[in-house]
Amino acid sequence: MNFAYTAYTEDKRLVRGRVTAVTEEAATELLSYVGYRVVTLKGKLSLINKEKLFAGFARIKPADIVMFSRQLALLLESGTDIVTSLDLLQNQVTNQTLRKIVGEVASDIRGGSPMSTAMSKHPRAFSQIYHRAISAGEQGGNLEIVLRQMADYIEKSIITQKQIKGALTYPIIVFIVAIGVVAILVTKVFPTFAGLYSQFGAELPAVTRLLIGITEWTNHYFLYLVLGIVIVVAVVYMYIRTPGGKYRWNTMLLRLPVFGRIVHLSELSRCCRTMAMLVKIGLPLPEVMAMAIHTTSNKYVEENLTGVQQELIRGEGLSQPMAKRSFFLPLMTQMVKVGEETGNLETTLSTVATDFEMESGDKTKAAVALITPAVTIFIGLIIGFVVLAMFSAMYSVYGQLNA
Repeated sequence: MNFAYTAYTEDKRLVRGRVTAVTEEAATELLSYVGYRVVTLKGKLSLINKEKLFAGFARIKPADIVMFSRQLALLLESGTDIVTSLDLLQNQVTNQTLRKIVGEVASDIRGGSPMSTAMSKHPRAFSQIYHRAISAGEQGGNLEIVLRQMADYIEKSIITQKQIKGALTYPIIVFIVAIGVVAILVTKVFPTFAGLYSQFGAELPAVTRLLIGITEWTNHYFLYLVLGIVIVVAVVYMYIRTPGGKYRWNTMLLRLPVFGRIVHLSELSRCCRTMAMLVKIGLPLPEVMAMAIHTTSNKYVEENLTGVQQELIRGEGLSQPMAKRSFFLPLMTQMVKVGEETGNLETTLSTVATDFEMESGDKTKAAVALITPAVTIFIGLIIGFVVLAMFSAMYSVYGQLNA
């Protein structure tokens, strides 16, 4: 709810403004935290609350959580208590959904809940790893350090995703534009020439007759073709939503030529980065594995990580269960073994994550470098076929008319 206030500052200046809080008491408390002595406070009701209306639809970006984490860490380091820090940040957060969540977290903390528990009620903003890390920071008394580590962890994920999207943007644009050009040639340009050829009654070359047949079939059955594609896509989508279908789909992704290796390295780098961050925070290894399992959506990867976790709990360590499974590459198992023996597991996992991220990035760039000329050649062949059919027909008609 919005409240209009009139208050005096510490240097006796009269100020007016608005503040958002759950109750009038909470608004007064919030203003007192920033050094305001309230004179009047009135609730402002509106028929349409725009913040609440758009909060349900606004998406919380990972970058918003990164900024929030860094700012909260800075306030805690300066000696500001958690509730005051959250109240101050609530007024600075631009995302309406996150602003509302921060206010609710602050309200729960005032009611006696730990910050990790309050954050766990909002998985839309704070993932399970995030609020579990916060819980470890609360217990260890190093909350501001954990907040910075979480910000770094999320930021690295954002950078990786941006690199992949940036690499794929150009080939996708080229493919879409080329398909559009071919569609215009086949559906608009060539039928005009085909009608002209038929008026002359000349015998057309085989390549021209083939293209005319393809064009007529496509124009006649276009709606059925689109409907068939939609049905096939829907059936495949529904199948991969089932447990068995999703497992087979995820397994197939890891075994694809060229791209399978990229997916494999990306999954391993994410796993290593997550484990390194959680080990550094101080979580026990079984819980670290549980969090790593939670971060992946690939059922095949989840199966392998679950197997390692179960053998870890039985006392077989971490590197030995990994070595039994082909999913974990030799570099990872060897470095994990070194980390276990030296007691420096967090550093070795970070090193492996960086190595896999670099290799994945290089292979992604190489794959994109192959895709672009391949798409260009493929589209060029199609356009060449259309042009050949058109010109061969023109020469054939011209030759028959002069005969």
